[in-house]
Amino acid sequence: MAASHTILLIQPTRRPDSRTYADFNSKTECLEGVCKMFEEHLKQQNPNSPSITYDISQLFDFIDHLADLSCLVFTTKTNTYVPCNKDWVKEEIYIMLRKQAGQ
Repeated sequence: MAASHTILLIQPTRRPDSRTYADFNSKTECLEGVCKMFEEHLKQQNPNSPSITYDISQLFDFIDHLADLSCLVFTTKTNTYVPCNKDWVKEEIYIMLRKQAGQ
C-alpha cells in the first residue's frame, strides 16, 4: 500500500484548549507517533528509570484514557481524508507491532 498522508488529532484532557494535531507522511509514521507519545508519557512518569518496558494493554489503556484521539487518513481513490477512531488506531497499532515482531 502506498504511503497515505495521515493527520493525528488528539485531545489529551477534557479541556478544549488541550487539542492539538500532528501530520505524518504515512499511516505507519502516525501509528509510531502514537507509540512514541505513550513512551514519552512513561518517561515523565518514571524519570529515574534507565529503561522502560510496557505491553500493548498499557498502550491501549493510555489511548482509551485520552479525551479524544482520531486520525484522518488520505485515500487516493477518492482524494479525501477518511476519519478513523480510537478502535481503528488500536487495531492498526496491533497489526503494525505484530509485523515488527515478525509473527
